[in-house]
Amino acid sequence: MTRPLRLVAVSGGLQRPSKSAALAEHLMELIADVVPCEQRLVELGQLAPQLAGAVWRSQLPESVERELAAVEQADILVVTTPVYRGSYTGLFKHFFDFLHQDALVDTPILLAATGGSERHALMIDHQLRPLFSFFQARTLPLGVYATDKDFVDYRLQDAALIERARLAVERALPLIELTYALRAAHAEEAIAA
Repeated sequence: MTRPLRLVAVSGGLQRPSKSAALAEHLMELIADVVPCEQRLVELGQLAPQLAGAVWRSQLPESVERELAAVEQADILVVTTPVYRGSYTGLFKHFFDFLHQDALVDTPILLAATGGSERHALMIDHQLRPLFSFFQARTLPLGVYATDKDFVDYRLQDAALIERARLAVERALPLIELTYALRAAHAEEAIAA
């Protein structure tokens, strides 16, 4: 029997509750509705005090190491970040600086961001996509960008945004299903060996 895919979301939101975390959870639920997944949400705002001052991965506490390992072992990754001065937050970048540079090769990644206005929507393509290109990950075709007005009580409410999130996952499904099929084939090979 094939194990569920490891679906990990990283939210760069600095506070709790967080619109970035809410968007990440919404996207994870859409994926899990289609493919069997074990879901895990990494909230960087909760890790911030433990990341502060660390320059080398060996300086990080075990709690942060566990979250880095979960990201490195993910079959599918969802990343969301608030936009700060036209880019992802420094904490978001600091966290990903600790990942091994080959850890995300060919990993499907759904990109998402939140911001105060639509003027930052291109940040997904101009900031996030190049970052994960460095890691040789497979960034999925559609990113999802949400503004403050798209949420009510930290839940997505805007019909157009909800539809875009659904479409982003739908367009990602061929790659997600391929990832699941490959895991199943590897599991069968392991059993046969």
